[in-house]
Amino acid sequence: MDDCIFCKIVKGEIPCEKIGENKDFLCFLDIKPINDGHALIIPKRHFKDLMEFPPELDKEYFAFVQEMARKVISAVKADGFNLGMNNGRAAGQIVFHQHTHLIPRFNNDNFANWPQKERTPAQLEAMRKKILGVKP
Repeated sequence: MDDCIFCKIVKGEIPCEKIGENKDFLCFLDIKPINDGHALIIPKRHFKDLMEFPPELDKEYFAFVQEMARKVISAVKADGFNLGMNNGRAAGQIVFHQHTHLIPRFNNDNFANWPQKERTPAQLEAMRKKILGVKP
């Protein structure tokens, strides 16, 4: 896409702090990091979100994600990491080019996880049936 900021980064039209690359994927530092080492991992080809990302690239993509995670976690001496992928505006996607956030985590970094909601077993069963298309 001509106006996609990540496509422009891939083409070299916009600079980035590149930390890894191969023929299909690119990893660079997020310009508004949650923690030091927060990186974005993108396919070089444009896909709007995970739903457009071709499954035949999954193995190579996640091998690259693992490689970048090892590199970043080692460099910043993180205690763990989160992977996040926002798909759709309602999920917080801002750049509509599929990307994965690699967020190093540190003990006591005060970065809260998602709030959880309690559900009864009956509510969980009803949701399972809805997802599977089972009539109540």
